[in-house]
Amino acid sequence: MNFWEQITGSDMTKEFKSFESRVKKLPTDYQGAWEKINGCLWQNSDFTGRNLMPIFDGVLSLLEEGAADGQSVQEVLGDDIKGFCSALASEAGAKSIRDKWREQLNSNIAKKLAK
Repeated sequence: MNFWEQITGSDMTKEFKSFESRVKKLPTDYQGAWEKINGCLWQNSDFTGRNLMPIFDGVLSLLEEGAADGQSVQEVLGDDIKGFCSALASEAGAKSIRDKWREQLNSNIAKKLAK
């Protein structure tokens, strides 16, 4: 990735287009689950969202494998998609910008209290 792609985000746009073409090949119920996952995971994004690209790729691969095996969405993800997404994001260490600000604020307060 070059500097221009990184600044404009065109690298992420290309990656999401490839994700969407892969999603169109999935059954309808899997496509609906992808939309819910897509909405839930963005809450754990850093400022650019690049921290979520490997997570999205892994989830899409999981969905593709489940569809290829003939499993239902509930068998692959369970009934709680929001819970699945939060567990996935915390396991992958995805921190949102709010988490970073919270850590910075706590650090600043600890420094002030230590004086």
